[in-house]
Amino acid sequence: MKQLMFIMLLLCGVSAHAGQFMQPDNLFPKVKFMTSHGDIVVELDRSRAPLSVNNFLSYVKKNAYNNTIFHRLVPGFVLQGGGYTPDYKEIDTLKPVFNESGNGLKNQLGSIAMARLNDPHSAVSQFYFNLEDNSSLDPGSRWGYAVFGQVVSGMEVLEKIQNVETEINQQNGWSDVPVEPVILKMVILLPQE
Repeated sequence: MKQLMFIMLLLCGVSAHAGQFMQPDNLFPKVKFMTSHGDIVVELDRSRAPLSVNNFLSYVKKNAYNNTIFHRLVPGFVLQGGGYTPDYKEIDTLKPVFNESGNGLKNQLGSIAMARLNDPHSAVSQFYFNLEDNSSLDPGSRWGYAVFGQVVSGMEVLEKIQNVETEINQQNGWSDVPVEPVILKMVILLPQE
């Protein structure tokens, strides 16, 4: 399995990420998001999104997500984080990851996916939780957004966060920014079952 994943990385022209060495034989590693509103456990899907999962785990390994914020909240759509500190400084990022949106996983309620710019292969550290079924984010005649896991516990935390008031942030002009910061205290890899 390790050799297959390394070959896939080479074929896609993507440099190896430290995440590939975290529970390398576990196709479905679980991570816990410890937020200011409670804990969310996500089962990642390395069988369908190995590049995205290994990329995400690389940020977990270097504690890059610790004490960051969810900077975008659109109730009934998405909750996005993984890119900024509470004072809106960008975290250090790795190279962009190849877009795996054609892997068969859907942007459905409770799934986690890679956030990106217009360039389909521009995803780095940012991710989002789908707060509804969002088929418009799935691939079709254009690239979609790569889903790489699913919430297995803590949906009530996402529900609670959806009730946070948002505004246009005066500092950076972004819309849909939570008025009360929603902090991602830590993301940890759970022991393999």
